[in-house]
Amino acid sequence: MEMPAPVAAWHAIAESRDPAGLADLLADDVAFRSPAVHGDQAGKELTTAYLSAAIVVLGPTLTYKRQWYTDRNAVLEFEAELDGLTVHGIDMLQWNDEGKLTEFTVMVRPIRGLEKLIEKMAAQLFG
Repeated sequence: MEMPAPVAAWHAIAESRDPAGLADLLADDVAFRSPAVHGDQAGKELTTAYLSAAIVVLGPTLTYKRQWYTDRNAVLEFEAELDGLTVHGIDMLQWNDEGKLTEFTVMVRPIRGLEKLIEKMAAQLFG
């Protein structure tokens, strides 16, 4: 199967570390989920904020290792380094008929890496 357009668009955003493309990629009612935040973060504005921060925090060392996709879903396995800790995780994407992301779920391990990610994301989001 050829890489779906939403996956290619996300890769382009992550590689360029420019969140401007999120405006066209995210559905208005997109839901963002992460072990770093409690509950679903609903809507384009919040999801843009979290993904923009993640691009800054993880972007310099973010490497996608493997990926799997179907017609409307993808799982992207990644690694990144934060202050000497290797963070291993997955991004789970779901999109609608228009090719806009409706769900973006992140899972991260190990716990020390997740704790470091939470610390750095909080600093990026809340100064």
